[in-house]
Parts: sequence; C-alpha cells; structure tokens
Amino acid sequence: MHILLIHQYFLEDNAGGGSRWNEMARIWAEEGHAVTVIAGDIHYMHETGAGVRRERFAVGVNGDGVTVIRCKLPRNYHIGLRGRYWGYVFFAMAAVYAGLRRAVSVYDCIIATSPPLFAGIPGLILSKWKRIPFVFEIRDLWPESAVEMGIVKNRMLIRLAVLFEKYLYRTAARIIVLTPAFREKLILTKGVEREKIVLIPNAADFRWSEQALASSAPVALRAKLGLEKKFVIIYVGAHGLANDLIQLLHAAALLRDTDAHFLMVGDGMQKQMLMDKVAALGLHNVSFLDPVPKEEIFHYIIMADAGVAVLKKAEVFKTIYSNKTFDYLSCKKPVLMAIDGISRILIEQAAAGLFAEPGNAANFADKVRVYMNDRALLRKHGENGYDFVRRNFDRGVLAKDLLKGLQKMRVSNCKTDRFVS
Repeated sequence: MHILLIHQYFLEDNAGGGSRWNEMARIWAEEGHAVTVIAGDIHYMHETGAGVRRERFAVGVNGDGVTVIRCKLPRNYHIGLRGRYWGYVFFAMAAVYAGLRRAVSVYDCIIATSPPLFAGIPGLILSKWKRIPFVFEIRDLWPESAVEMGIVKNRMLIRLAVLFEKYLYRTAARIIVLTPAFREKLILTKGVEREKIVLIPNAADFRWSEQALASSAPVALRAKLGLEKKFVIIYVGAHGLANDLIQLLHAAALLRDTDAHFLMVGDGMQKQMLMDKVAALGLHNVSFLDPVPKEEIFHYIIMADAGVAVLKKAEVFKTIYSNKTFDYLSCKKPVLMAIDGISRILIEQAAAGLFAEPGNAANFADKVRVYMNDRALLRKHGENGYDFVRRNFDRGVLAKDLLKGLQKMRVSNCKTDRFVS
C-alpha cells in the first residue's frame, strides 16, 4: 500500500514530543509499505529553526524511509492563540496545495489526524480529488476541549466547528479513535455508526524503552543533573494551558522539606510563566529541561523514580489516555495520575500507579509521600505497569492491526467490510 498522511505536527528526526505517527509510519515502512506525510515545519511545543531560510515546500525522506513534505508556516504560531489559529488555517491551505502539486504518486488511502480539526479540510479535498478513501483520526475531542478550556468562546465559531465536525464524520470511510470513551461519545452523542469506528489507542514504544533499559546509566545521569539522593518525579511533555502544571509547583512547595524533586522536560506557551513562578516561590526542588530527543528521553525516565501524567480538571479530559503514561510504564516506572476518567481507570486496573485529584496539590503531595515511604510498592507498581502495557498496548502490534484494517478497506472499496478493531 501507499498511504498519504496529513499530520501538522509530524516530528522531524530526533525531535522530542508525541511520536505516535512517526512510529506507525516507521513500522509500516518496515513492513514494505510506502508512506508519504504532509506536515508543517513548526514543532507543537516550541519554535525550531528560527532565522533559517526555508523552502515553502520541502520534500525529503526521513531516517525511517518515510517521504515527508514540509509546508512552511507563519513564524507567529507560538505568539498567542491568534497566531496558533492562523497556523492551523495556513497549514490546511498549504496541505491542499502540497497534496495537489507535490504528493503526485498513486495512493491507496489518505489519513488526516486531528487536532487541529482543520486537518480534515485537506483530507476531504484530496480524497475527492485523488478518488481514494478518507480516514479521519481523532486524538482529541474538538471543539469540546477548546470550549471547556475557554479557548473558543464565539458561539458562531463553535456552531461552525460542530457542523464541520459532523460533516467529517459523515464523509470519512473510517474514524480512528484513541480511547473507548471517544468511541462511545461518537456513537451516543454524535450519531456515528459503530462500524465506522476503529480503536487504536496510544501505546508503548518498546523499541526505545528496551534499548534504554538495557543501556541506561541512571546514576551517572543523576550526577550530571545534580539529583543524587533525590526522589525524582519526572514530567515529560507540553507546558501548555491544558497541562495545568502549576499544580505540580504547588505540590513541590508542600514537599520542599523532603528529598522530592520535580524534573520538568519539555516546552510550551506556559513554560516561562512556570519558571518565573518557581523563582518567585523560592523552590529549589523543581528544575526544567528543554525537550529531549525520543531516543534519549527514555534514559531520563529510567533515571527517575516516578512519572507524572497531568491535565487541567475538565470533563473532556476524562475521555483521554495520556500518551506519556505509556512511556513511563514501558520504562517500569509507576505513574502519579492527576487525570480522572479512563486514564485513572487504566492505572488502577493495571495496579501501576496512584491517582491524585486533578488540581489538588495537597492530595498530589500526599501520593508522592506514599511512594517515598514505600519503595517496595513503588517497584511493584512499576513492574505491574510494564507487564500490563506489554500485553495490551504494544505500538508494534497496534500499528500492524491498523495496517490490516486499511488493507481490508481497500479490498472492500470502503463500503461493506468492517474495519479491524
């Protein structure tokens, strides 16, 4: 098969961040299939390549043998919400052009992954132009998440977004969701046929974690970071509005008289605010690192004692799996889970972590103390989590399941066969 993927945030080689589709594309290429990606040239967490002259459409092949067409986007993407919205719209238009003028091979299907919802625009247009099936992936319920976060308030925009969302669901041959809660939401409240929906959750990338488990030198890394004899709680990911990392700083303040240390790895719109807050509070048990390449971040996780998954307290976030959770568990680290809903259920089902009420810094600090005072429980939860994701959330297995579904869809011409789920 030759698959055309539209993904605004498809990572460049060695970049840190969410690598779901980088890994999927790699696995498909190893299976002998071709993948072409239309992507933006701006990382979702931070600016890259500032001041570097770039082509409007750069075509190349990444280290995994995947063809990537990168669209040059405006440099104001990380300057406020208006810059971000313009980046979404600009990418949608640029992706259409790239699909018509640069992605000129014969493709078997097109996959558009959101957020942003605007990625569905080039997906729809190019699927009709190239006469190939359109598959739409939902990694976040939108516009619900934007509305609950207070990012989108204009009623007309919300109404238009809902109408466009419904049109995407109606037009797509298949809809990929990341959690069982997404699937039920689409069926019960949005009228999507169950047969259209396939569940391919976020998962563990054991290729990276196994290499790190075999070769990591955690003592040396701790010494390099000045964290000897500390109980290290690591957070890896975006530092944005939805992540609500301020609660971790308040927990750190409550734990300042202990050996607990919070290591925050990543970038985002609120990172400078968080660093300023740490300085204002006089916290010496919080430190920040810039994003770390995927092949290196697992060494940092293994060096830590526990991982943190956290989001703002909101109903919509009860329906998601945090992708960083699977990185922690694949490295045999328990998770301090400050996300309610199905993420909490997953951790409790696996006996692989402790739940802390989102937004409740005192409760979070209490759960840290539980692990600090019971290292046997800490290790047991880490082992439990590793075993659980090995059995149920292996990225390699899930990527091949999705590939089989795409092949069946091609054979059935998108009409009668049911997708693998």
